[in-house]
Amino acid sequence: MNYRAFGKLGYKVSALGLGCMRFPRIYHEDGPASVDEEKAFEMIRYAAENGVNYFDTAFTYHHGNSEALLGEALETYGLRGKVKIATKQLYPFMKTQGDIRRNLESALKKLRTDHIDIYLIHNISSADWEDIKRRDIIGEYEKFRSEGLINAIGFSYHGKIGLFRDVLGFYDWDMCQVQQNLLDSDKEVTEEAIALAGEKGLGLAIMEPLKGGGLANAPGAVENIYGEYPQKRTAAEWAFRHLINYPAISTILSGMTTMEQLKENIQTFSMPDAVANCLSGEEKQIILRAKAAYESYASIPCTGCEYCLPCPKGVNIPKIFSDYNEGVMFGDFSQPKRAYMFQGNGRSSADYCEKCGVCLKKCPQGIDIPDKLMAAHDALTGWVE
Repeated sequence: MNYRAFGKLGYKVSALGLGCMRFPRIYHEDGPASVDEEKAFEMIRYAAENGVNYFDTAFTYHHGNSEALLGEALETYGLRGKVKIATKQLYPFMKTQGDIRRNLESALKKLRTDHIDIYLIHNISSADWEDIKRRDIIGEYEKFRSEGLINAIGFSYHGKIGLFRDVLGFYDWDMCQVQQNLLDSDKEVTEEAIALAGEKGLGLAIMEPLKGGGLANAPGAVENIYGEYPQKRTAAEWAFRHLINYPAISTILSGMTTMEQLKENIQTFSMPDAVANCLSGEEKQIILRAKAAYESYASIPCTGCEYCLPCPKGVNIPKIFSDYNEGVMFGDFSQPKRAYMFQGNGRSSADYCEKCGVCLKKCPQGIDIPDKLMAAHDALTGWVE
């Protein structure tokens, strides 16, 4: 396993981190899916015994069971001292100042540990950021650190570069976690965020390197491009190498659901040449061409310009089209369906479209938005969490 410095914290972490949001599951006819604990324990043990020393979980993963499962597995096999645990608390669960401490104490109990190595404010959004500052949530985290309950303070983020820059500059963070992959290089926080985090000396964890697993399944046009390179690699390895190439990235989180995926990824991240600045000019061009080929599969010509927003009913039109296009692009709607489920929970799904036509007047691409929303909705519904 290759290791990288975790920012300014003085230790190294495995270039591959185990994301604990996609453990293997057992599906039930009469309720939500549950974690297959036997297989998950086996994967946690194998990862830790084969060089993975960074485990990322959160208060909400697997219906609140991810932390407990990880803690029990690490205790059972005597592995806690070998690994770093990162976990997160969502701002919406911090209703009172007392909630913040209770949530931390719950995480410590579930994880069966007396301290958490990296504690994050989870998924900071524009809707919450001003309240996070006003209530001095970071100050609460600093109290925890002074008491020895946590060792490092960080945040996770999905979104545009503007707010990310504000959050990054507000406080002397120890680390941050952002979404990035070869398709999101000009979306989400963009590559600029990687550079900014590196300049500040932060530990930087990358989530969604395979975009929910989609980038592990390349369509024909992409496979043909990858096949031009003399050294044969899987689509997943190409996607990982795109990120491995950045010196500022500390660890790349992968939410693996099978032992086969885990073993393959450990092999990829253990290769002697899987290090910073590993890509040649030719390889970079192949990745750019692969990105263009993926995007050519998109069937709704939405550019994400957001001119259609705000929708009077709160429908997040560009996000719905993006999720739908990803399903078409990868030939697999599982991850887009999961993302769409959260939009429904947040009342921003196509369920709330009333076909008022306001968006039609704004779209520079001339998309029949209400009609396409209904088509996307039909394709994206049905996820079982």
